Amino acid sequence: MAKPACKVVGIDHISIRVKDYEKSKAFYGRLFDFLGFEISDEYPSTIGWTNGKTRYWIAPAEGRKSYRIGDVGLHHYAFELRNRKDVDALQAWLEEEGVKIVDPADEYYEDYYAVFFLDPDGIKLEGMKYGELTAKRKRKSLKKKA
Repeated sequence: MAKPACKVVGIDHISIRVKDYEKSKAFYGRLFDFLGFEISDEYPSTIGWTNGKTRYWIAPAEGRKSYRIGDVGLHHYAFELRNRKDVDALQAWLEEEGVKIVDPADEYYEDYYAVFFLDPDGIKLEGMKYGELTAKRKRKSLKKKA
């Protein structure tokens, strides 16, 4: 295999288009406040939030066609959380906010705990934690050997 000409070191940001900018701005503002993001920049019809590592932008859509899961394009966006307790806390917050949860907090793959929900346009979002139980087992195993 040839050596790559360049190397991606992370995903800097995602930018989505929304049907009702003010409604989505309010939704994401509350969500990102809960998740520890702050507004990075705001312009008349674009706003971005950051947690210092990831940025998430919204802007109004040019058309009025609604997003549908399964269409060509983004399937979902996942926010990696610190631990499973944070996934549960996010679900409790979503329930309090009346946000549509499409798949509740659960183990979806081995050691992959997540909750899936929809933004106001039906864009699927996820709060997840992968590997927490494996890391705990590894730490216990290392303690026993010491």
